[in-house]
Amino acid sequence: MRVRIYQPARNVMQSGARSKGWVLEFPQADTRALDPLMGWTSSDDTQSQVRLRFRTRDEAEAYAQAKGLDYVVTQPKVRAQNIRPRGYGENFATERRGTWPH
Repeated sequence: MRVRIYQPARNVMQSGARSKGWVLEFPQADTRALDPLMGWTSSDDTQSQVRLRFRTRDEAEAYAQAKGLDYVVTQPKVRAQNIRPRGYGENFATERRGTWPH
């Protein structure tokens, strides 16, 4: 079984406090079944629901090595910051020469 170690992406709706740590996630071992009466999906595999959180990548790798787990590390994609020279206040400036952007 190969576990995945990754750093979760920042949530768009929040400040991204959980994106600082690393997550160790187990893969899904069994297929999911559809309940004919209610239409819910279910599985006997409870290990795929487990997500372990670590402060650093090294801690997550050390845990996987200590438990004898084969793992793959997914590096986070770094995004450049969008910084405008004058910022949000420029939208309402009285000395504005160009057209309004909206």
